[in-house]
Amino acid sequence: MFEPVIAPSASLLGLLQRGRGDGQLHALAADRDEAIAAVESCVTNDPRADWQVENRSLYYARLYMELEAPLTGLELHLTSPEDATDTDEARTGLALAVLGHLAGYGRRDALDLLRAYTTTGTNWAWALDELALRDTDDALLALAPAVLSRFPAGPEGDAELREAIRAAYEPRVWRLWAVHHPRVATASEQSPFDLWQRQLNRPGVTPGWSTADVLAWADQGEGTEPGALARRAAAAARCLTAVVRPEDAPLLREAAAGGPPGARCAALRHLVEQRDPAAAEHIEAAAADLDHRIVDTALELLGRMRGPEALAHARRWADPATGSADSALGQAAVRLLADAGEPCDAPLVVAALHQWISLNGVTGTALGSLVDGIGRLRAHAAVPALRHVYGEAASSELRGRAAQALAVTDPYFGEGPAVECLWDCEETTRELAATHVTTTGDARVLERLRRLAADPAEEAEVHAAVRGRLTARDR
Repeated sequence: MFEPVIAPSASLLGLLQRGRGDGQLHALAADRDEAIAAVESCVTNDPRADWQVENRSLYYARLYMELEAPLTGLELHLTSPEDATDTDEARTGLALAVLGHLAGYGRRDALDLLRAYTTTGTNWAWALDELALRDTDDALLALAPAVLSRFPAGPEGDAELREAIRAAYEPRVWRLWAVHHPRVATASEQSPFDLWQRQLNRPGVTPGWSTADVLAWADQGEGTEPGALARRAAAAARCLTAVVRPEDAPLLREAAAGGPPGARCAALRHLVEQRDPAAAEHIEAAAADLDHRIVDTALELLGRMRGPEALAHARRWADPATGSADSALGQAAVRLLADAGEPCDAPLVVAALHQWISLNGVTGTALGSLVDGIGRLRAHAAVPALRHVYGEAASSELRGRAAQALAVTDPYFGEGPAVECLWDCEETTRELAATHVTTTGDARVLERLRRLAADPAEEAEVHAAVRGRLTARDR
């Protein structure tokens, strides 16, 4: 899936794409047609880089309700000829999830559209899961013939049916159909045995029962697919924990220093997990290797190292005066300090955050670790940088982490960003806001808290935080 194009953060579309609370507030104050067009654009062109860790559906559904927006655009998106050619569930998943929330709010047109798409659409399974959470038994039973006709009679169709039942997010509808359709009942009973059979028949050669055998096995039949060697090395490392004897230490260190790629990665993993004194030396050497697979393993393992000795090495590698802070090893060392360092390490982490933003902007998986570390170390000097991350991040998951860090470093969080966070798309961010927001001085705050408390679609954790604040204030 291609990277979504995100509009500037100061624009209405950019705010809505990011799922920021200000997006909802600006949409409700903007021209209604303009606001509806912007929301519709977000729902039909999912702006999330990773829909599995970012929430948007409830956020957009609330806007559809507030704006009393029609569903014409969503219907055209779902019934487009592209639905038959683009089978990626990410193309329609957000629209279906929004329709699910709208159906939960009582929008009959959303319910009818989900039912129609279940009978004709490519991503019918997602639509069926949404209906299973909200529709009546009679309506679900009426959909059974159309859905079951997707699976032709015969062994192949039966296998596809079992796979669909096993993959269903919400089993209610299949249990309901099993009572009325013997074919579904049979497939439901057989589905667990398919998984059991696949586990029994899993191909592959198992290693011998010695350290040398396991290290040799780590390089056998690694395959060419990305990550194959890393997975095999990780499996070999798990085997090493059972077979390594004290006299095998020289063999392991020799493999970690310069063995074949699989054996070297497996030995490195074992030494790190056992907190071997030689692990740091081998990690430093591996991080400079020409084989990117060995480098990737070394940097990943560095992030898992713990203890005073590991932190001492990390400080040396991360400090521009004693190491190479611009290298991959130095950057990984800073992330270790962010995850497990001490208050004295805060300046290095703050400097790394500033450097990352200047070089990469508000993107990259490593940025989240630095943001978390700033909060953990309570590095107040990073507040301006955290506010920049909060405002510009396209990822709502990253913005939520920035909000968490601001909550413990920015003395003005409760009366500033926390107010906007009450409208954020992420439930964890709304919960954080409800816990920290200042309830005096801004008339919108109490009204929003009351609306969140009364919203049946809101998450239980947010309800608890909101009601706790309202109860404490009313005492």
